[in-house]
Amino acid sequence: MADGSAPRGSAGSTGPPTRSERQRRTREALIEAARVGFARDGYNGASLEQIAREAGFTKGAVYSNFESKALLFLAVLDANLAAVGQKVWDPYGAPPEAPALTPDEEAELAQLQDVIQGFALASLEFIAAAGRDPALRAELAKRMGAMVGLYTDVAAGARDDDDPLTAEELGVLLAALDQGGALVMLSGRALDRSLLAAGMRRVIEAGRDGRGQGPDRGVGAVPQQGEELWDRIADSVRARYQSGEIG
Repeated sequence: MADGSAPRGSAGSTGPPTRSERQRRTREALIEAARVGFARDGYNGASLEQIAREAGFTKGAVYSNFESKALLFLAVLDANLAAVGQKVWDPYGAPPEAPALTPDEEAELAQLQDVIQGFALASLEFIAAAGRDPALRAELAKRMGAMVGLYTDVAAGARDDDDPLTAEELGVLLAALDQGGALVMLSGRALDRSLLAAGMRRVIEAGRDGRGQGPDRGVGAVPQQGEELWDRIADSVRARYQSGEIG
């Protein structure tokens, strides 16, 4: 879509895409480009014109779909939350073995890590901006509420009935642990899934007698906070590096 035109209709269709299909594809392309742009330039430094150009459109296409940069950023957050909700992983399961990587794959992983850290920084900028804007603060609160809701569901299936903390309180703690991990990551210290899972287990089990006995209790799964999301981002970043659009 480098020339700004939309691809043809959906799979199996021989006709041109409908207006709604073109709009959906435009919106998705802008969100993908925005994720990379915000990660690279920050929330304050990102240019809507640059984002549109990297998505293959004009700046007008951005304003046709999003009224402001803030709403575009919120759309990226929504896409991230949607991806998070598509997979789960068990905090009591053994972590998957890391595959052997070629030098090129290691370089791509390093580039992806830059995107992760960059977007985390951009998120901090957005949070600061939203804190001074009641309308944005309310919108951000909805997204955080959705995240807490995911973890509340996890806690509801894992806690003891006599736990002094409610499922919602445990959900808040799990969400805080997950989101706080992003701040730790910005310091350059790795927080892999095994360490995050260990922390979640401790939060879940803290109200039990005989702590550490959780693995035999059939604890529910914890939302996957990255695997599918960052797989999708990696595909996007890889394609952009290979095409020379970024890097």
